[in-house]
Amino acid sequence: MICVEYMDRLAQLLQVERLTEIVDIGANPIDGDPPYKILLNAQLCNVTGFEPQSDALQQLNVQKSTFERYLPYAVGDGQLHQLNVCRYSGMTSLLEPDQNMFKHFIILKPNAEVLERIPIQTQKLDDIDEIQCLDFLKIDIQGAELSVFKSGRQKLKKTVVIQTEISFMTLYKDQPAWGEIDIELRTQGFVPHCFAAVKQWPIAPFAYVDQPNRAVNQLLEADLVYVRDFTRPELMDDEQLKHLALIAHHCYQSYDLTLRCLILLEQRGAVTEHAQQHYIDALNQKV
Repeated sequence: MICVEYMDRLAQLLQVERLTEIVDIGANPIDGDPPYKILLNAQLCNVTGFEPQSDALQQLNVQKSTFERYLPYAVGDGQLHQLNVCRYSGMTSLLEPDQNMFKHFIILKPNAEVLERIPIQTQKLDDIDEIQCLDFLKIDIQGAELSVFKSGRQKLKKTVVIQTEISFMTLYKDQPAWGEIDIELRTQGFVPHCFAAVKQWPIAPFAYVDQPNRAVNQLLEADLVYVRDFTRPELMDDEQLKHLALIAHHCYQSYDLTLRCLILLEQRGAVTEHAQQHYIDALNQKV
């Protein structure tokens, strides 16, 4: 783990003009710390989060720092939808749970019980005035992610990292498959970078006697990180490369990607001479 002191040194090495701007759509804190927690603790970013579930929103607002703000919007395609509030809040979605799918993952089925259906007006990402700059998008809205990507193409033009939940098994009715998300994000200039998390689940009726939730092999969902295509650096300006370097290093320990950004920035004269060597030396000392 890199210490906070070094984090400030990396930001100084990159000579960033502003804090990294992070947008978290589906900011419900049930899954623990977000991937940008280190940046937030070091006061190197601002976070704008969206969470339409009132209990989760209240928890976020109670715990937030001065670098965070949370809004009650449901981000989507800008149309009127129905929020399907499930017994387990992490499964609440604009899409209806597909009970036929849950027959194959029976342990999950009680979590997907819909307790309430609430009409809700969604907001297009491109239409949200509170977002003026977006470097890093983290999104987890249970199957409705593609609608955000399609309705947010203008806001995402300068974005350098997207962490999105994807589904290998579509658990909701009319849920787009991973392939559709991949095509959309590649079209927007992103490439897959790494898995932040992978969830597997046992296929019913199989279950280990003492560990009924223990998976065998079946893939269910994952958090997949996309980055702006680093093989085409001419399409990124200096500030994009700097924020990509910061996020790659502190959120995902992708030191190779950070080094690539530093090399490009040094070639452009956008950072001090020997910045890449200073970074390598620091890694050798701290990692």
